[in-house]
Amino acid sequence: MVIETLERALRDRPAEGEAAQVLVGTALNDDDQGFVEYWCVRVGTRAVSGSPLLGLAGLCLGHTARRFGHLGDEARALAESLAARAEADPSDVDGRALDGFDDVRDFHAVEP
Repeated sequence: MVIETLERALRDRPAEGEAAQVLVGTALNDDDQGFVEYWCVRVGTRAVSGSPLLGLAGLCLGHTARRFGHLGDEARALAESLAARAEADPSDVDGRALDGFDDVRDFHAVEP
């Protein structure tokens, strides 16, 4: 159900509300870090400008960094990019991406 809901939201903007709940639930509760990162990155790179899913993807990457103590390179780069976009134009990416990147900076340990 997670995959179908998120894929539907990327095709159909009215489905974004349900997808938001699913993405947050996954970031906070799923024990498979790779799965969580994959979907945060997929949503954060495929959602259209102005979609609330962009800021939420950044926030969820922050939750993931806090829960697991690190992020993969692609996920970390996306969190930084979404935060920069939010800072430059909040109508493009909302401020939740900034909060998420704060968590990434606070909780992301560099892998040996």
